[in-house]
Amino acid sequence: MTLIKSISGIRGTIGGEVGENLTPIDAVKFASAYGTWIKQQREKDHYRVVVGRDARISGEMIQNLVMNTLVGLGIHVVDLGLSTTPTVEVAVPMEHADGGIILTASHNPKQWNALKLLDAKGEFLNGEEGAKILEIAEGTDMSFADVDSLGKITINDAYIDLHIDEVLDMELVNVEAIKKAKFKVVVDGVNSTGGIAIPLLLERLGVHPVKLFCEPNGHFPHNPEPLKEHLTDLSKAVVKEHADFGIVVDPDVDRLAFMDEKGEMFGEEYTLVACADYVLSKTKGNTVSNMSSTRALRDITEKHGGTYEASAVGEVNVVALMKKNNAVIGGEGNGGIIYPELHYGRDALVGVALFLSLLAEKKMDVSDLRASYPNYFMSKKKIQLTPDLDVDGILSTMESNYSHENLTTIDGVKIDFTDSWVHLRKSNTEPIIRIYTEAPSQHEADSLADRIISEIKAIANI
Repeated sequence: MTLIKSISGIRGTIGGEVGENLTPIDAVKFASAYGTWIKQQREKDHYRVVVGRDARISGEMIQNLVMNTLVGLGIHVVDLGLSTTPTVEVAVPMEHADGGIILTASHNPKQWNALKLLDAKGEFLNGEEGAKILEIAEGTDMSFADVDSLGKITINDAYIDLHIDEVLDMELVNVEAIKKAKFKVVVDGVNSTGGIAIPLLLERLGVHPVKLFCEPNGHFPHNPEPLKEHLTDLSKAVVKEHADFGIVVDPDVDRLAFMDEKGEMFGEEYTLVACADYVLSKTKGNTVSNMSSTRALRDITEKHGGTYEASAVGEVNVVALMKKNNAVIGGEGNGGIIYPELHYGRDALVGVALFLSLLAEKKMDVSDLRASYPNYFMSKKKIQLTPDLDVDGILSTMESNYSHENLTTIDGVKIDFTDSWVHLRKSNTEPIIRIYTEAPSQHEADSLADRIISEIKAIANI
């Protein structure tokens, strides 16, 4: 089926042929390369790597392969078991570890899994580091430990609770106001680890959670990408339960979306807008999101006197620009909140706590909160790639065709029109071209996306 090797990790489908899928041999190969890279960073007596996984069916198998490969390299492993991506990111520095691995394919369906790789700060590797690991994986420069130098595995299942402690200790989380508001919230945990972490966080905040698909068995009840068309059950549950709002996360809990009290989507793009509005009202500063994110963040940032900048798509790119610009909050329009007060990683737990604080202080319905923000509409579409498609050639032709418009080419091609934009790029995680558009109405956004897709198909002869 598919194996995608990129600087952000190794992602593929389970089963099939070696080198073309995420087979046990591929898992061992890339875990070996990562462990070798860890040992190359500095010479020391003991190395330590934190490993956690989402609830995918293949997770336990892949995690055991990865952990025991690290043990074979003489690296000690802290096994978090069922965890979340941000929890592993928080755990790495708390454990004074040399790195971390999360076994998750994020929003991809259940047949997928991946090794997401972290450095000693608990942050995703940059391009140079990722390229080095890919180079090691294709070579033979890997040496394993002798029998007296094997690593050991230590189980620590307390880190979701410790992560929640860290979230609640953040200065801007208004625990008292949230408890006083007595919120009732429906949680769609997509039968992964969000079904563990989010209800626990809500209970600690005095919020009554109504659990929907919160059994971490890896059998996703719907497409795990938190988009409107996948969330009809959540919409019905919010209305039926007379809840204040709904929460949905992806399988590894780094993406977050809300549903208002009427069962309507708040808009995953507006998760970051709302959280940024709250943070900027308390802390003056700048923001960053990626090029595929809504203009509403720019509007809100400028309203609070800050400066907004856009990075190339990818968490590592957002983080790099946030550090450069001293951004007080940032993230991605897919519902990813990055709040440096805790750590430089997308974190749905942080997003939930900030959103609840905003809502508790404003004392307004979620639908009214959404109506208070600039109104943009997005269309997110994709074209499936085949091996014979010259994607770079297609993008180059589109760039040439729109050379008279305001173009940005640091990541694919983004065309900024007066009141709308379109961003075309090759995905890092799936064999697709993504076509994102934004406009003053949904009809205009969809029409722009459809027009661009037709133009691409004409260029590609498909």
